[in-house]
Amino acid sequence: MKKVVILLSLVMFFFKTSVTANYEKKIYDLSIESITGEKIDFKDYKNKVILVVNTASYCGFTKQYNDLQQLWDLYKEKGLVVLGVPSNSFNQEKKTEKDVKEFCDVNFNINFPLTSINEVKGENAHEIFKWAKKNHGNSAIPKWNFHKILINKKGKVEDTFSSFTKPTSKKIISKIEEIL
Repeated sequence: MKKVVILLSLVMFFFKTSVTANYEKKIYDLSIESITGEKIDFKDYKNKVILVVNTASYCGFTKQYNDLQQLWDLYKEKGLVVLGVPSNSFNQEKKTEKDVKEFCDVNFNINFPLTSINEVKGENAHEIFKWAKKNHGNSAIPKWNFHKILINKKGKVEDTFSSFTKPTSKKIISKIEEIL
């Protein structure tokens, strides 16, 4: 019996999930620079659901900007914040924030918040992505552009979605509606 308890304890330790994450910090303790240079302070998003998406202008998933805008239009009044984080971590982003903003305005008429260009993986990742990994595990690390991190009203990672999951998929919409 003692061996079973020890074995179960070891298994539980190695397979712990974000439910048991310690969260020394919540998203509200962080900030990021907007695409036009202003500070985006996550304290301003308290009690809101936040969908953080690393974006890129030259990616096969770039058309997801349309779905992100649609989500923003449908749910912003109910408390959803869509936040695009342009990144060149996968070598598919324009060189300057001005070029990214113009690309998004002209091609997708984006009006949800966008940040400055940031790294989203590895040692040089922005603190948001390091925070998400620390508290939710490897599923929070973007494997490609248009990876989605959904943060609940408590400022904790609720779920993550791969690049292949469209922002307007039933899976994402159901989760957003559940936590709004």
